[in-house]
Parts: sequence; structure tokens; C-alpha cells
Amino acid sequence: MNGNRFGRLFQVTTYGESHGDAMGVTVSGCPAGLELDESDVQAELDRRKPGQSMITTSRGEPDAVSINSGTQDGYTTGTPIGMVIENKDARSGKYEPFVTAPRPSHGDFTYSAKFGTRNWGGGGRSSARETVNWVAAGAIAKKILEREGIQVKAHVNQIGDIEAPPVTFEEMLEHTEKNEVRCAHPETAERMRDRIDEYQKAGDSIGGSIYFEARGVPRGLGAPRFDSFPARLGKAMFSIPATTSFEFGLGREAREWTGSDRNEDWEFSEDGDPVPEGNTHGGLQGGITTGQPIYGEATWHAPTSIPKTQKTVDWETGEEKEIQVVGRHDPVLPPRAVPVVEAMLNLTIVDFMLLGGRINPDRLDGRPGEYATEYHPSSPDNE
Repeated sequence: MNGNRFGRLFQVTTYGESHGDAMGVTVSGCPAGLELDESDVQAELDRRKPGQSMITTSRGEPDAVSINSGTQDGYTTGTPIGMVIENKDARSGKYEPFVTAPRPSHGDFTYSAKFGTRNWGGGGRSSARETVNWVAAGAIAKKILEREGIQVKAHVNQIGDIEAPPVTFEEMLEHTEKNEVRCAHPETAERMRDRIDEYQKAGDSIGGSIYFEARGVPRGLGAPRFDSFPARLGKAMFSIPATTSFEFGLGREAREWTGSDRNEDWEFSEDGDPVPEGNTHGGLQGGITTGQPIYGEATWHAPTSIPKTQKTVDWETGEEKEIQVVGRHDPVLPPRAVPVVEAMLNLTIVDFMLLGGRINPDRLDGRPGEYATEYHPSSPDNE
């Protein structure tokens, strides 16, 4: 199975299945000299882990991370960073009825049709459980970007038909983590919570969306066409399970704007550089960053694992049957997807920063030690 690696210079390779022994990720391309320990990664994993509230799955995973390579004395060494998160609360027995009877709208049949086999416990590799690896890797990218003055934040801006009004970046920083819905508009968060309760009590689920924003990203990242910034970011967002749309800037609204309305005149900044007068393009023009805030939105469909009675077929017996997907599942996805979105945005940005030469790919400044300024591992004299 391919498709287990993300990034070009900052490469993330993952393994693990929902009900396997553990999840794991290897991060290659992190420069040496970054101060890093398990608490840095754990802080992000705690935001994603299950069992945080009544609107998340009750699966009791501590998601405790162990860093087993790539660091020495609290700093990265430049070699691959290996991290493991053990699965502690897997219960595969409830999935046995679906071995040959696919659950509606899951990847059960498509995986079996492609590979001739699959790990059916909890959805195996197709489960969103796998995103724990991405959040762990994203925590490292976040630490690198913080050194560069780059901030990334997201919040839930819509659940079902309840939509939050626009909020500022500062409001997202202040309010997102203060409620279980992760909506930065407190009044709307309460209405969202009530709506989720309604669907949960009815044995159903509901979809929603997440607004994201990045501040401090320099101009000049990205390239035309296949390596454009939005193309790579779109790949990152669509990799998240259950994502159905991704947009930046005006997004879908752009189809209603005329060229004269959307086009932004150029002016000089205080530093004397040309800058667009506005930012309807979401910080991206020609597939390349403008230096303005990057912002956009991604949408998730309702979780497909619901306790309502549904119909399926058993491809082994040839029978039609009614099933109930009994287990521990989220009634809505965006609240736990917020840290995943932030992780994928961080990973995308740091990869472009390395590719564009904005970050030294070999080592970061500030690593204490005798050879902090003289020793260069990549030079011919030291091979």
C-alpha cells in the first residue's frame, strides 16, 4: 500500500491501524538543533485524543507518545525522529459482523476490493485514528515555525446549519480551546453544542466545517502548477478522513464576484514593497504566497458510524441484511479535527520553508555545544 508519506524535504511516514498494537510516525528532514521533548508533542496529542467530552468517542486512549530516535539531550540531531503512540483501548469484536458485510459509506468494500484483504478491526488503516501520527509530526513543524514567527490557528465555524460569524485571529487564539466544540464564537458554540446533542440522541450524526488561518508566512513560497501552495495544501486537507471540500480566500464565493470586484490594486507598503490592497485571494496568487495571511475553510461530512439501523449486503453469503454499527464513535468530526487541520497546515508550510531555503535544512541556530558554529556535518571535509 502506497500513500503513507507526506512532504518532500520535511517527510512524514506513518504506520499503524486503528486496533493494532500501536500507531507510529517517522519524521525525516527536521534540522538539527531544535529543542524538543515528548511534552511538546503530547500537548498537541492531548487536543486530538478521544474521550475529551460527551461529543467525542468514549474510546479511552491516553495517546501517550514516546520519542525513540532523532533527539539527544533534548535537541534534534538531524536524523529521523521516530515516535510511537500505543493503542490501549481497542475492541475489535464489535466489528466482526462487518468482515464481509460492508458498513454504509465506509472504506470496507473499497479496501477489500482493491487489496483482497483488510484489517477490519475499527476500520484498520482507513480509520481517522491514523491522524494521531499527523498531529505528532505537526507538533514538530509547529515548533520550527514558532522560531520563524509563524502562527497557525483554526476553529469550527459551522456545524450543520449553524454558522458562526467571522472572528479575528486573536479571537481564535483566545476562545477556540475554551469550549468542547472548538468554536471561537462562544454564543454560537453553545448553539452548536445543543444541535450536536439533538443528533446524538437521535442516533445520528452531523457534518461541519473548520476555518483556518496562518499569520507570518513569508512571500515567495510555492511554485506554479503541481507544486503550487494551494495544490499542496489541498492535498494535505483532503488527506484528512471525511473531508469533502477545501477552499481558500473567497473560495466558492468567488464564482459570484466579477473580475473588477475581486481584482485588488497594488500599492506600496511601509517598507516600499508592492502589496495588494486587500486579501480576497487568501494570501496566495499564482500558487505562491504573497506574505499576507493565508486563510480558508475545509468541510467534513457527518460521521458514517451511526447506531441507526441501516442496510447492507454480505458478499460471502449473498444475503441482504439490516445492521447497526455499535461502538464508540464521534457524532461530529470538526471539534477533534481542529488540531489535525493545524498540523497539516504546519507541515505544509515548513516543507515549503525548507524547499525555499528559508530554513537551513541541516541545522538550526542555538544548539549548545562545542561545534555549534564550526562543525558542518554536510561538508566534504567531514564525510
